[in-house]
Amino acid sequence: MNQNLLPQNFIDFISPHIPAHLSLQSFAEYCAKPLRKSIRVNTLKISVDNFIQLANHKNWHLSPVPWCDTGFWLQRPDEEENTIGLGNTAEHVAGLFYIQEASSMLPPEALAFNQTSLSVCLDVAAAPGSKTTQLAAKMNNQGVVVANEFSSSRSKGLFANIQRCGVTNSALTHMDGRQFTYLEETFDAILLDAPCSGEGTIRKDPDAMKNWTEDSVYQIAETQADLIDAAFHALKVGGVMIYSTCTLNPIENQQICLALKQKYPQQVSFEPLNNLFEGAEQSMTADGFLHVWPQIYDSEGFFIARIKKLASIEPHHDNPFTKLGKFPYTPVTKKLAEQFCQTLQNQFACQHFPVEHCYQRNNEIWYFPPEFAKLIGKIKFTRVGVKLAELAKHGFKFDHNLATNFAPLFKQQTFELNSEQAASYLKGQDIWFENDELAKLNKGEVVVLFNQQALGFAKKLPDKLKNQLPRELVRDNVS
Repeated sequence: MNQNLLPQNFIDFISPHIPAHLSLQSFAEYCAKPLRKSIRVNTLKISVDNFIQLANHKNWHLSPVPWCDTGFWLQRPDEEENTIGLGNTAEHVAGLFYIQEASSMLPPEALAFNQTSLSVCLDVAAAPGSKTTQLAAKMNNQGVVVANEFSSSRSKGLFANIQRCGVTNSALTHMDGRQFTYLEETFDAILLDAPCSGEGTIRKDPDAMKNWTEDSVYQIAETQADLIDAAFHALKVGGVMIYSTCTLNPIENQQICLALKQKYPQQVSFEPLNNLFEGAEQSMTADGFLHVWPQIYDSEGFFIARIKKLASIEPHHDNPFTKLGKFPYTPVTKKLAEQFCQTLQNQFACQHFPVEHCYQRNNEIWYFPPEFAKLIGKIKFTRVGVKLAELAKHGFKFDHNLATNFAPLFKQQTFELNSEQAASYLKGQDIWFENDELAKLNKGEVVVLFNQQALGFAKKLPDKLKNQLPRELVRDNVS
């Protein structure tokens, strides 16, 4: 047993909680094994079938994750694995897939399981964005998903991943998750992947248990109890909430859920997850929760509970969100909408742009999620939807996100790059041509594509495509 990975105080603490059909020895052995690399195909950008074809062409070996039809364990050729980081591949930078541990794909799958309404959703602790982007893909960018993150430093990464994956139905908030207690019965579905002691992540992070103490478990559990109570207040009657952690002890898992039911016995119902996927029964608890130990599926440890709200609970008073002030965006005028659509038609042969969901602030034009209007005035947002353009002296200055999110609507002025050209573009370089390959393009903005997915805008010049990738998105080490 690797004492460096599993401190003796943790072994003594966790041993009584290991299920009878599992052993402490197998748990320790799997904790010491390297974690299999796994990815999730981003269906907002590419279909699973097309990604499999792409992977085959690159000699990537994919093995399906049983609980997620877009999830795969990935093996790359040794030479590539040793020289090119998976996150530096052009396919990853273009948002075709998300590097995500297989077990962490379970909470969004459990939330969407047999769920008819995913119209207005909340991800309480959203960074770095794996579950938000997975949920947005399940919603096919319809409705709205509020992605909240309390940590300022982690919020930047959350937005970057939302942007990279082509999520257009997100609304970002930056607040303590306990404040959602005041948004009574606002959300159809809520995902609470709670902050935890991280006992299940040791295979990914050998230092995960370095500072573990039993006292810290109880301290974290107090926060978790507050968060689950707040989220339950914000859940609509008939709605479903997923409570999940990447830790293993029952204090942060089963006991948090059972305490909620004890507090609201007539309002809380646990929905068993034994039918979520084939083999789920191996990790089921008596209460219908999934308690994934590393040795069961050769994955990280995880806990997932599905909770349904049967009736209303007593609301809180003194709502701090009642004095938010006037919302600074207004729907675009009919005249501005017509001008914008005509510009897109002239440049890109775009026939039907969803201007009914467009808003304006000063000289900026934004696309907001279809169901976002229901949340205006209820909560303060840090960023909503997708910036499309700014008003310019002679028309519009297009934003990078217009290309990466709405290029499928464009029927002309697109140009497919090969892998070498795509890497050059993502490094911020211009793409030069020696013949008349650009002859079919009109002057002005061009959407450059890789694997039929938009990387951004370039400007057509006689002998090159001038790079217009925003400086903050330039990646010097992409391959």
